[in-house]
Amino acid sequence: MAPSIVSDIELPRDIPESRQSSANVPIEKAFGLNNRTIIITGAGRGLGITLATAVLESGADAVRLDILPEPSAEEWEVITKLQKSTGVRAIYKNCDITNEEAVEKVVADCGEEARQRGKPVKGMISCAGIQQMVDAIDYPMDGFRRIMEVNVTGSFLISKYTARLLRDQKLGGSIVMIASMSGQIANRGLHCSAYNTSKAAVHQMCRSLAYEWGQWGIRVNTLSPGYIRTAMTDGLLQEKPEVEEQWMRGALLGRLGAPEDFKAPCVFLLADGSSWMTGADLRVDGGHCATA
Repeated sequence: MAPSIVSDIELPRDIPESRQSSANVPIEKAFGLNNRTIIITGAGRGLGITLATAVLESGADAVRLDILPEPSAEEWEVITKLQKSTGVRAIYKNCDITNEEAVEKVVADCGEEARQRGKPVKGMISCAGIQQMVDAIDYPMDGFRRIMEVNVTGSFLISKYTARLLRDQKLGGSIVMIASMSGQIANRGLHCSAYNTSKAAVHQMCRSLAYEWGQWGIRVNTLSPGYIRTAMTDGLLQEKPEVEEQWMRGALLGRLGAPEDFKAPCVFLLADGSSWMTGADLRVDGGHCATA
């Protein structure tokens, strides 16, 4: 009888705990975030604060970072009620993610505070970003540079210092970078070459960081939204109704997205159930990229 191929392979027996699979748990735990803290940038309003809510609902504490002095009062009220009813904790810190010294300090502070609470930092969502719609032929260079500074450099800085924290803790963790389907396509009806370029850079950054940091059990993935209905896009669509008509042609489910559509996908990428997923992009676009 021929020898078994599997039995002839010597498997490593000293895999560090941070690199072992953590997905072999009951399914409800595979999609939960209990006993950990998650850092979220751009969490003062909009999509960021919605994802922070998802983190809290999943059992984790949330440290919310934003350049705004204070978070959106209406959305913060929802989080306050959630804290009282569940016992999770939400902290808001003002931070400019393009300032390296500020980012280094706030991540270190978050790590120490979380350690003292017994809920170490085990993940981060990089959601801070800006958008401009300007014809490329007339694009002012200060505007182009600002897009790159926030969307690319800011994403790199918060990822860099979060990864240092996760490495030193030796617990592994998950970094989720909010990219966009616009990093893979040119949007119909919109001229936003700088934004699209920045999101393509985030996709490549994710793959490169995943390659470097997997040795410490740190996973890095992107979540790429499609067209979302927000206060900002509502204003645009009222001004240019023809754009909504073009967007709806690719809406295979008959609607545009809402911030809440990204809560579950983001929690999945943070949770132990996705412990063998890294360097990947999870596109949630309502089918827009499935058709020409």
